[in-house]
Amino acid sequence: MTVGVCAELPAHSERARALAAELGLPPLTDLAASDCAHWLCLTPDRLELRERGPDASGPIYVDFVRGRAAHRRRFGGGRSQPLARAMGLNKGRALSVVDATAGLGRDAFVLACLGCTVWMVERSPILAALLRDGLRRAASDPEIGPAVSERLRLVAADSRDFLMGLAEHQRPDVVYLDPMYPHRRKSALVKKEMRALRQVVGTDEDAPELLAVALRRVTRRVVVKRPRSAPMLSGPPPGFQILSPNTRFDIYPTGV
Repeated sequence: MTVGVCAELPAHSERARALAAELGLPPLTDLAASDCAHWLCLTPDRLELRERGPDASGPIYVDFVRGRAAHRRRFGGGRSQPLARAMGLNKGRALSVVDATAGLGRDAFVLACLGCTVWMVERSPILAALLRDGLRRAASDPEIGPAVSERLRLVAADSRDFLMGLAEHQRPDVVYLDPMYPHRRKSALVKKEMRALRQVVGTDEDAPELLAVALRRVTRRVVVKRPRSAPMLSGPPPGFQILSPNTRFDIYPTGV
């Protein structure tokens, strides 16, 4: 699927062309004449992924300062929330985490706010561009900027290659996997945002292979996030699980 790049205002056209060249995507100067169903739009405030059509999702972008991220940071439950318990967070030292399927970075941001140092690894150049833009804006925020700058790091790469390339002393405490969920037959249950992302970046059909690599390169545990009723990833069974109303965390302990 072809995704183009455009600028909302003529003043940003040169930046949009540079981004298109960086990502290897076509620059768009006339959206009406384009057959792209999705495009990255450089607005005065941020970078957005937009979708064409009567049932299109709203603009998709990374925002660590406001909205859902701010709500989770303030009211998500701290270290008692299921994500934190799945990671093994306690009153001890902060953990090093590789979020191997970073996506829009929401869980990585929560973990950084809880004290973890998180490598966000994303192989989709489009999602990596959205993440980079969100990190840039968040870094200038007086409230969360220091935590974002110190604890969140972005790598645009295939996580299998990234993990295998780590030196022994760089191996993380935890590898976190949140693979793109398989398509549901009842499409009405799929949020528009998730549907649009799936159309642009595809599904993570190689998630079992990533799990196998993660188990070899982690020091403490691998955590896999799944819909509560979804099957486990192919491979060894998890050691235990943590359940929330709609989500399940499969935990694969590998060390202390």
